[in-house]
Amino acid sequence: MENLITNYFSEFNETQVKQFGLLKALYADWNNKINVISRKDMDNFYLHHVLHSLAIAAEFEFLENMKVVDLGTGGGFPGIPLAIFFPGTSFHLVDSINKKLNVVREVVIALGLQNVTVQHTRVEDLRKPEYDVVVSRAVAPLKDLWRWSKPILRKSGANPNGLICLKGGDLSTEIFESGCKPFVWEVDKFFPQPYFHEKFLIYQPLKK
Repeated sequence: MENLITNYFSEFNETQVKQFGLLKALYADWNNKINVISRKDMDNFYLHHVLHSLAIAAEFEFLENMKVVDLGTGGGFPGIPLAIFFPGTSFHLVDSINKKLNVVREVVIALGLQNVTVQHTRVEDLRKPEYDVVVSRAVAPLKDLWRWSKPILRKSGANPNGLICLKGGDLSTEIFESGCKPFVWEVDKFFPQPYFHEKFLIYQPLKK
């Protein structure tokens, strides 16, 4: 892990350290068969994908028995790093593109993650309000993410309880058009690395 993750998070057990350590080799192997992650990104895999995903864990704690869905998980981010970080929380990783999900399924098996399920589906087909939190990374505009999230979020009283997403760039217009009034954090305040400049963590709570 090049100490990158443990520079910011230290309370991992032996299993978690092993799982984080295996991630790059697993994705590098699969990337040779299926283009899951940009080739140029693989050199900075832990910074660009794993640590970026864990910006959510820098601000929020997911408790045991909480249910989290990762919308548009792609190659498994932020869902897989978060599932390693929070082994007592249930994560459901969904995407409409099955090719990448096949890789996600194999990575989940190789890591021995017991708290992850994977589904090939359109987000609109997830109808039941059964999740405490929706997470997403750079999938769609905030207005669409919130429109998709509301029907599947349950008012659980958990904290957090709503939509948490990772985004970049100038978000002022996007936030205005969404009608949301989210909490916003700068990721480089958690992880002072040039890569995270103008990258943001956004949380829109589900109103009671």
